[in-house]
Amino acid sequence: MAHHVLIIDDTEINLILFAALVKKLDDCVAHTFAKARDALAWVQDNDPDLVVVDYMMPDMDGLEFIRLLRETPGRGVVPVVMITANDQKQLRYRALDLGANDFLTKPVDKVEFLARTRNMLLVSDARKQLADRAAWLADEVRKATAQIVARERETVFRLCKAAEYRDPETGAHILRMAHYSQLIARGLGLPLGDQELLLEAAPMHDIGKVGIADRILLKPGRLDAEEFEIMKHHAIYGYELLQGSSSRVLQAGAEIARGHHEKFDGTGYPAGISGTDIPLFSRIVAVADVFDALTSERPYKKAWTLEAAVDLLVHGSGKHFDPDCVKAFLNAWEEVLEIRSRFKDEEHTSF
Repeated sequence: MAHHVLIIDDTEINLILFAALVKKLDDCVAHTFAKARDALAWVQDNDPDLVVVDYMMPDMDGLEFIRLLRETPGRGVVPVVMITANDQKQLRYRALDLGANDFLTKPVDKVEFLARTRNMLLVSDARKQLADRAAWLADEVRKATAQIVARERETVFRLCKAAEYRDPETGAHILRMAHYSQLIARGLGLPLGDQELLLEAAPMHDIGKVGIADRILLKPGRLDAEEFEIMKHHAIYGYELLQGSSSRVLQAGAEIARGHHEKFDGTGYPAGISGTDIPLFSRIVAVADVFDALTSERPYKKAWTLEAAVDLLVHGSGKHFDPDCVKAFLNAWEEVLEIRSRFKDEEHTSF
């Protein structure tokens, strides 16, 4: 691959000489400019392997050029050789402070020019190899992290499926309400990391049902008061099952399991907390879970119409549900319908 050497000097004969010397080096291309501002415009779109710049130039001198070059995104470490007079030590100190890497003294010796240019190009090559290595390592870390996240997500989903075998709700319900939750989080302006965390943690909302007796969990009819009190315990069971983990996903799942049956007006369970005292993830999941439960058919009930379910959310806003969560959900209605279509009860689905 050819090396690109940028040369800036206001004297035409110097540009011709330096360009001719650069061509003597293997695979080198010279880019010459008599005006520093034109060279600075060139580096906005081009990444030179080496810059050779004269100090004494009209309009913009070499020091100002180096300063502006170093401020250009992606050009902070390009090797720079400055051409100065022999007695300009203070100038050299300033140039070093601004980012110059080496110097050539006027009158420029051809042999020295070639040697210093060759050495600086070796430095440039090493820099690029190091950058390529760093990019490769970052990509490998990203791949490994993605694999870990995928395995953790699969583990969580299978854990939730274990609860599903004792609950008439389906795996598709778990996926739909998780994606609804992500939609709401996005509508609320939560960071992408929180949106993804909620997508992974929301399916654990009812994991505590593994601790509820079949006679209650699978009862086809309405629960009586005593049975409902027992059923309420699944929120605490889920929290106790998931709490204390070092995993952020399980930590979020524990919070959701405990709080997704709390109501905005404080009439929910298990703690009867209200408003923003209810964790945000729990408030989000409450909307997603209720909507999907209402609009899904089960052996013990018919599915509500979408209109009826929306009416319940609207009338429950500020009472059962966080108004902001309801608004975010309804504002993403086209995507809600797409999720319903993508994850259907009769199909085997995955994230």
